[in-house]
Amino acid sequence: MDSILETLGSGLPILVLQLAATLGLLAIGIACYMAVTPFQEGRLVREGNAAAGIVFMGALVALAIPLAATLATSAVTLDILIWGAVAVVVQLLAFLLTAALFRGLRAMIEAGNAGAACVVVGIQLAVALINAGAMAG
Repeated sequence: MDSILETLGSGLPILVLQLAATLGLLAIGIACYMAVTPFQEGRLVREGNAAAGIVFMGALVALAIPLAATLATSAVTLDILIWGAVAVVVQLLAFLLTAALFRGLRAMIEAGNAGAACVVVGIQLAVALINAGAMAG
């Protein structure tokens, strides 16, 4: 029993630190995402725009997937911060590329076009899964 408590005592602070670092990266990623999107997700969601909610949810999950892979495969907090930052940048670039390819994306999302939102989310999640696989190496 003592060895379990010793392991918990030494491992719990590391777990909390790494979890906090990853959640911090997620928050930074979401803030950056909201800054680069051509529409105001928060306002649109408050107004009941389902397409904006779908795209925002997709971005949140798509950012979390590679961050989770980094957290799961890195033993050192600095690795999590470095590779997590890379993961966030890759996801933001994927969204920017998607937005550039989808002419009129802003108007579609603001009009509540759930079909367009689902395609954007599909691309974000596909890139996130590949990004996570690369991070897990």
